[in-house]
Amino acid sequence: MSTIKKPVITEKMSSLQEKLNRYGFVVDDKANKVEIKKDIEKMYGVKVLSINTLRTPRKVKQKYTKKGMMTGSSPIQKRAIVTLAEGQVIDLYSNI
Repeated sequence: MSTIKKPVITEKMSSLQEKLNRYGFVVDDKANKVEIKKDIEKMYGVKVLSINTLRTPRKVKQKYTKKGMMTGSSPIQKRAIVTLAEGQVIDLYSNI
């Protein structure tokens, strides 16, 4: 089973792709950097230089309903920012 769930496609990640050749992915919570590196290299056929991982914090969300105020929270996600070697490119838009 793959540790990579989906790519992160935002304005900030697009600018990092153009300037620094970095790509963002949402990964499995229990995945470590070595597993992430192996999966990225196997899936996309590129050379990975470094990986930075982070966990997004929970955000409390509230909404008003007929039964009163409902509270909940967004799930914690683990993300990996992958730096590729010079000249390597991942085409994230080919599957769309």
